[in-house]
Amino acid sequence: MRKHKINLDESTLAFATISELSDALRKREISCVELTKFFGERLESQGPEYNALALSLLKDAKKAAKDVDWELKRERFRGPLQGIPFAVKDLLSVADYPTTWGAKPFADQVFDFDATAVRKLKSAKGILIGKLAMVELAGGGSYTSASASLQGPGRNPWNKQYWSGGSSSGSGAAVGAGLVPYALGSETSGSILTPACYCGVSGLRPTYGLVSRHGAMALSWTLDKIGVLARSAEDCGLVLHEMAGSDDEDPGSAQKSFYYSPQYYSNLNDLKIGYAEIDFAEWPVESLRPAFAQALTVVKSLGPQMVETKLPDFAYGPIITCIIDSEAASVFETLIRSGRVDQLADLGQIDGLKASMNYSAVDYLKSMRVRTQIQAAFRQLFAGVDLLVAPTKLDFPDKADVPFDDTPPKRPETKGVVAGLVQASNLCGLPALTVPCGFVNGLPIGLQIVGRPFSENRVLALGVEFQKRTNFHKQQPGKIAT
Repeated sequence: MRKHKINLDESTLAFATISELSDALRKREISCVELTKFFGERLESQGPEYNALALSLLKDAKKAAKDVDWELKRERFRGPLQGIPFAVKDLLSVADYPTTWGAKPFADQVFDFDATAVRKLKSAKGILIGKLAMVELAGGGSYTSASASLQGPGRNPWNKQYWSGGSSSGSGAAVGAGLVPYALGSETSGSILTPACYCGVSGLRPTYGLVSRHGAMALSWTLDKIGVLARSAEDCGLVLHEMAGSDDEDPGSAQKSFYYSPQYYSNLNDLKIGYAEIDFAEWPVESLRPAFAQALTVVKSLGPQMVETKLPDFAYGPIITCIIDSEAASVFETLIRSGRVDQLADLGQIDGLKASMNYSAVDYLKSMRVRTQIQAAFRQLFAGVDLLVAPTKLDFPDKADVPFDDTPPKRPETKGVVAGLVQASNLCGLPALTVPCGFVNGLPIGLQIVGRPFSENRVLALGVEFQKRTNFHKQQPGKIAT
């Protein structure tokens, strides 16, 4: 018999951190089977409300949970992810189950192996309870509305009228709604940071090559990264600890491991943080500016040396667009030439994928040459600062049921860090973390932290310290504390 009955109510349990859930399991306040059933049934029942669920794996999850309970009963403790339910974006293969890539042409696609990231989390005795919805083909070819998904428009748990963000839309919504403690997503140019920000959760995009992409759909071989969306920055670190590492099956593997060691990075007084006041005071839409100003005040209160910074002057958007589209044209050539691309839900995306075939080798190679210049410029930039901080998104999410508003917003001519940071940091393969930093009109906003390659511990340390001073990451949809 268990020594204690868990004293967490349903709402508290749904939004508990990995460490809290792990502690409850080890103290046998709840069994792994009970925890798995709780989140699995929650994902099955509420996931469709947000168009977040692609496939429930609860039946297999219960079997795996029984094995974990057998281990816990014998005090065979493996680590903090042991017995913790999780879910993955539907571009990661799970053996013998559909991996649809969010798109009708691949609705019946089945692989006979687990993606490396999935396999590693299972090896850590994590409990896989489901696959999550995504924007079709991770947004390849660009898309014009939130409806570009096999499951329909991703809905924001804070307000279902709004989008949950792409292309890891289901991952953001599922974690944001408390349907799963953490989820895997992918990013090529913003697809972890955006849904994490919009859904009020923490999202970590690791350094390019730190997490294997074997078993993940390719969109852009030189840009794709697998990352995590979770309740807190600390949770992101715990997951990355198990998920990172070399893999000969991924040609882009950095052949490096990651050990989450926050105890060595907690002193922020010696850090130099690059930022620009204008990013917080003038670039966001006006209603968001007070909340961003307060978030910046919290960062300054942590004691680092703040350094006014500007990004190197490059056309980041056109460069990354050319690279993604050119590589996607090669990845999806058969789909496009066969005509099956016309089965996609978004007409703009269909046209975009077809148009991607028109890029020349000259276009691609020119962009790759400029990319090397951008990487050199960022090495020089990071010679003077340890981290960059900026707002993650500058405005509210689009509405879920209407085409995106493509009207160019009015922005200041003077640029700081935020303009182009998502594109630039992806081009350079840099790690980034977004953490919730406020609420406006009931919707969350996020703070973006970017570091040098393989500086995840430092990036996470700032996020952890920020979350020690704030409680934005502890809020639940419909229950924002004032």
